[in-house]
Amino acid sequence: MRVGELIRTALKSLLTNRKRSLLTMLGIIIGITSVITIISLGNGVKKATLKNLQATKTGKQTVTIDYYANDSNDYQAGFDQADLALLKSKNDLGVSNVKIQRVTKEFQITAVIFDTNKNLTATAVKDRPGVRLIAGKNISSYDNSVQNQRLLISKQTALKNFKIIKGALGASILINGLSYTVVGIYANNNESPYDTNLILPQETYFQGQVNDQGNSVQITFSKGSKISKNTEHLVTLLKKKGSHRNKGEYSFTDMGELLSGIGKVISALTYFVSAIAGISLFIAGIGVMNMMYISVSERTQEIGIRLAVGASPRDIMNQFLLEAVLLTTFGGLIGFGLGVGSAWLFSLLLPFKAVTTFGSFILAFSVSTIVGIIFGILPAKQAANKNLIDILK
Repeated sequence: MRVGELIRTALKSLLTNRKRSLLTMLGIIIGITSVITIISLGNGVKKATLKNLQATKTGKQTVTIDYYANDSNDYQAGFDQADLALLKSKNDLGVSNVKIQRVTKEFQITAVIFDTNKNLTATAVKDRPGVRLIAGKNISSYDNSVQNQRLLISKQTALKNFKIIKGALGASILINGLSYTVVGIYANNNESPYDTNLILPQETYFQGQVNDQGNSVQITFSKGSKISKNTEHLVTLLKKKGSHRNKGEYSFTDMGELLSGIGKVISALTYFVSAIAGISLFIAGIGVMNMMYISVSERTQEIGIRLAVGASPRDIMNQFLLEAVLLTTFGGLIGFGLGVGSAWLFSLLLPFKAVTTFGSFILAFSVSTIVGIIFGILPAKQAANKNLIDILK
């Protein structure tokens, strides 16, 4: 039997009982719709996440290079204006901007307490820090707005430098030429978000400071630059010509590898959830098999007539198998369209757009076709194995 005639016969048989065919397709439609919706939304999350992590709003990409001193007691900044000029000169690597990053959490300072220099760690905050006060009062956003010279001191630091906890209240601590007044004492235990000696108002600490030194630089690359490879070149350059190359090490986080890892995790989660949703396809396949068995039983006379006029068992098998495949394939195509539509509707309520790829279409088409073959093969074999003599009896 020719392929064209085989397809026409299969379509005619399916259209003979349209309601039953449609209800059988419904399981495939729901399954494919669910899978395509989840994959499209997952692709959207992946694209939005990677874009936000990798690039600025203008499409430029950024990366941070950090400096770590060999001597933990060396508090000199690892980057200065000479390093910035060196990095900015590498336009051939796509460098469009370089700036020092201000560290506001857990940075080293030299404070003067009772005319003695103390190497302490500090945190600079914009708002009221969430710490448990033991004595005194907290600092707030108001202290930032008016640049009040107030600070909080940890319990351990207060005991070490003032002998008694409340002895620190009202004391003066000199930092960068400014005299700060201790207004509160906090417990920096495991429950505290700050494990530093001092907590300062950020605007007060940075007032009048030119942001030309630090231990981290943020480099902005032009759109389309190969940031991982180019940053490796910049780190090599700093190791050769950096101002503090003999006193520490330069390193950076390879965003290429990081983003690749994040992408793989999101993809794995997307396909895992899709696989769970795809369980409905197995149930739908059983429904297809059940319908085909009923169809074979109802069309025993038709099978006998075809065998009598010269059709081979292979032709009978191909016809019934094709009916099952057409049933699931049409359901898969309808499900794909509904999946794209539902993903688009969901994305209207979400902060990202759904992304449907050609691969999703291939997945929907191939999975629905495979379901038709797997669950249609046994009924088709049963139809092909019918004996003409038994049918005539």
